[in-house]
Amino acid sequence: MTDDNQKQHVTIDIVSDVMCPWCHIGRKRLNDALSELGDDIKTTVHWLPYQLDATLPKEGKNRQQYFIDKFGSLDAHEQIYAPINEAGKAEEIPFRLNDITVSPNTLDAHRLIFWAGRDHGSDMQNKLVNILMQFYFEQGKHIGDDDVLVEAAEHAGMPGEKTRYMLASDESKEVIQNQIETIKSSGVNGVPVFILNKKYALEGAQSKSVIRDTIQEVIKLSESD
Repeated sequence: MTDDNQKQHVTIDIVSDVMCPWCHIGRKRLNDALSELGDDIKTTVHWLPYQLDATLPKEGKNRQQYFIDKFGSLDAHEQIYAPINEAGKAEEIPFRLNDITVSPNTLDAHRLIFWAGRDHGSDMQNKLVNILMQFYFEQGKHIGDDDVLVEAAEHAGMPGEKTRYMLASDESKEVIQNQIETIKSSGVNGVPVFILNKKYALEGAQSKSVIRDTIQEVIKLSESD
């Protein structure tokens, strides 16, 4: 086993939205790529916020109506879901997209993710993001709802009562909104985006092999700096 001091360190900042199915796919492919890289590489993963639709109300919007308003008809519903379901099968992600009844505003989910990282560390943050994505994409839960967010927090190991109290406040709303604005002004207009060592960006839910090879290339570039 390699000593931690001898391992290559890579930071991975992931810009994502928990209502983005390709972010769920990208998360799975990243985890698989990291598993293949083995113990000689140490990674620290941080999640950064992005909102695909910040105009949604706190209570969310009926999913079918959301598709009609955004794309003009429900026909787009099946066209959009088809490649997602296909990719989900390939990655063994049990998508249940038709069980989603509400398109959520994800600002509060991003606040919760931010608190997990700030107060409990990157491992807790990763765990929480995974739970939120599973809740939404695999169980159809409304991840803009406070009860669901508290449930996710408790599943991750965060204190439920404190989480509920914080969600009822405006704590960190401005922080998250400013982060999103900064990210968008940097040129990000879609997610996921993987930022390696604060310097190299990998856009989209790339394949496991592309993610793995890119991380290895970043390590080589870092060694030559």
